[in-house]
Amino acid sequence: MSRPGTFTITARDGLARRASLVTAHGVVQTPAFMPVGTVGSVKSVCPRDLKDAGTQILLGNTYHLYLRPGDELVARRGGLHRFMGWDGPILTDSGGFQVFSLQGIRTITEEGVEFRSHIDGSKHFFSPEKVVSIQRNLGSDIMMVLDECVAYGADRDYTARSLELTTRWARRCREAYPAGSGGQLMFGIVQGGFFPDLREESLAQLRDIPFEGFAIGGLSVGESPTQMYEILRHIAPRLPEGKPRYLMGVGTPLDILTGIESGVDMFDCVLPTRNARNGTLFTSQGRVNIKRAEYKEDDGPLDPACGCYACTRFSRAYLRHLYVARELLSYRLNTIHNLTFFLDLAAQAREAVEQGRLAQLKARYEAAYPVAGEPGA
Repeated sequence: MSRPGTFTITARDGLARRASLVTAHGVVQTPAFMPVGTVGSVKSVCPRDLKDAGTQILLGNTYHLYLRPGDELVARRGGLHRFMGWDGPILTDSGGFQVFSLQGIRTITEEGVEFRSHIDGSKHFFSPEKVVSIQRNLGSDIMMVLDECVAYGADRDYTARSLELTTRWARRCREAYPAGSGGQLMFGIVQGGFFPDLREESLAQLRDIPFEGFAIGGLSVGESPTQMYEILRHIAPRLPEGKPRYLMGVGTPLDILTGIESGVDMFDCVLPTRNARNGTLFTSQGRVNIKRAEYKEDDGPLDPACGCYACTRFSRAYLRHLYVARELLSYRLNTIHNLTFFLDLAAQAREAVEQGRLAQLKARYEAAYPVAGEPGA
């Protein structure tokens, strides 16, 4: 296997890319969707379920794992892969989004950010060097730099100052773990809010830092889909051509396909797992709210086009019964299905790019998942 960080593009369809990324724990075929395992687990499912669903790479959360069980404890247990029983690649975000969502209980300075734990109110401090140290203890395959995720609606002056701070923090992260010093990769994060020229400025400041990949942060923070797509389509094709591109925390099936169409390679979102626990399931025909009375005596599969365990073994009537009864099996089966749907979507996109038919694939999902506020929604 090639050295970690090797990124090979094997097919294109317009701006979309079909590629592979080598990590210390295996090769990731892109476009790829990453299930979110916030505290070292994807809620309600086990690693075997994830493998069966087609998971290549998981996401873990630096902020949450630092607070509990603690990154040093994880390191003593042999690292996050061994601790959680997952032998594939793992990406850990820097915790920046979680910290900056703690409005009123955090303070940003040049050195980093001081915050209070959402668990017990205890005080903590994240510097760029600290988040690198935490991620090294976790032993993830891909580390993210510390950045400031600017709130939707922030004015231009604040956004400009923030992206410059993010750049300075990014340089400190790279200096704390120089390129090639180990098997872990590091991605920079492009900020700049909803100002296209500031997005370009952020990228211009970051692109000379020797990161193994680049991410787009600060989207899906309250803006409309139209606003998000405008920024996505503007900045994604401008990211370095020969390195993986990662869209953080986004989103719906159409969000993902729009990202792929714009040249993005990697995605993560809590949507499939969170919606599964709320009874909202994604199918080839569109969303299904499994709690609805119309499914009470429906003996058909949730999605005839899906080959997951939930769809091949159980009826809609049974899935509804489990959800209404608040049985724990409901969360597991619903999550298995939703993750399979999103992972299958990425697999279909890989095949579509290879065959030059991404536009047709996207059109099919646009019909099943129209954007709110647009015709057909």
